[in-house]
Amino acid sequence: MRLIPFDYAVRNLGRSPLRLAMSLLGSILVVILVIAAAAFIRGMEKSLAQSGSPNNIILLGTGSEESIERSEINASVPGQATASITNLQSNLGQPYLSPEVHIALPVGLTPDHKSNTQAVFRGVVPAAFLVHPQVQITEGRMFNSGEDELIVGDLTHTRLGFNKSDLAIGKSIFVDDRQWKIVGRFQAPNTVMNAEIWAPLTNLQILTKRDSLSCIVLTTTDTDIGPTQIFTAKRTDLELTAMTESDYYAKLTTFYKPVRIMVWVTALLIALGGIFGGLNTMYAAFASRVREIGMLQSLGFQRKAVIISFVQESLLASAAGAVIAAFISLLLLDGLAVKFSMGAFGLILDGPTIAIGLTAGIILGVAGALPPTLRCLRLPITQALKAT
Repeated sequence: MRLIPFDYAVRNLGRSPLRLAMSLLGSILVVILVIAAAAFIRGMEKSLAQSGSPNNIILLGTGSEESIERSEINASVPGQATASITNLQSNLGQPYLSPEVHIALPVGLTPDHKSNTQAVFRGVVPAAFLVHPQVQITEGRMFNSGEDELIVGDLTHTRLGFNKSDLAIGKSIFVDDRQWKIVGRFQAPNTVMNAEIWAPLTNLQILTKRDSLSCIVLTTTDTDIGPTQIFTAKRTDLELTAMTESDYYAKLTTFYKPVRIMVWVTALLIALGGIFGGLNTMYAAFASRVREIGMLQSLGFQRKAVIISFVQESLLASAAGAVIAAFISLLLLDGLAVKFSMGAFGLILDGPTIAIGLTAGIILGVAGALPPTLRCLRLPITQALKAT
């Protein structure tokens, strides 16, 4: 089979600047949408996956395995766990054990102001930095226990819908008309902690009028959860459940599966809309090229050669649009913070994400060219040459 020269498809791109512009714009919009959807999914999954450590174990109330916020355990559990769990890691006598309170509370910048979104508070003691090494204070200092001070994550302002300057060091926020001073900022990249507010454990318990804990996070010397499970099995009166931190966040990833499916379905539906819009454009453009197709066949080129040439032309336009869309996405979307019920996370535009977008552009090019080309080729050569 004799193929039509490749430069024929290249030259055809410039024959109709309007058609080329519409093809490029359609490809750019569809690919940006697909990349945004993929970056959203990758960001959410990575945020949940990296929040957990395989050596960390969470002790929480039985029946609250899917929500630490609903969990309540006795305040005496930390001391009992320290004495009973044989593979608990320690350094210079300091056990890697963090009693914590997790709760979502409405906050405001003034006593009369309230955010539309609740902030995720974590009441902790200094040992929390031992079991959560991802957290690093980047500005200011650690809060003082017993004082209404707190430190905020890098994405807390995104979670609350505030400006970053609203949560600068030295500023204050109000919770139930109680003023809390911001004394530090921390980073915990690609984790849910990056959008939290950390406060002294005792002060947060007083604020929420509770004497119980939400959970205990402890670090073991190995990945064996056995000693911790033995402790929970022996102390049935405490009604505790032990699970690795990785397993907890893996369950949350499963919980958010419907959200991921919804994002992909939305992206697919809009991409299909872009494909159908492209088909309309291609049909209109190819209707005026029926004589050209008939001429190519009369010169001896087979139908397969004509199809290949027109698909090449469409692929060139859609691939160019996909590359442009990838650059635009990297400039505008990479690291863009998005809030969700667990806090906030940044969109991730890595290799697989860009590859998905470029693949969508290629599919768009093929799908946009084949149907109108096949329709035009149905006409006999004599009728095609007479077409106007």
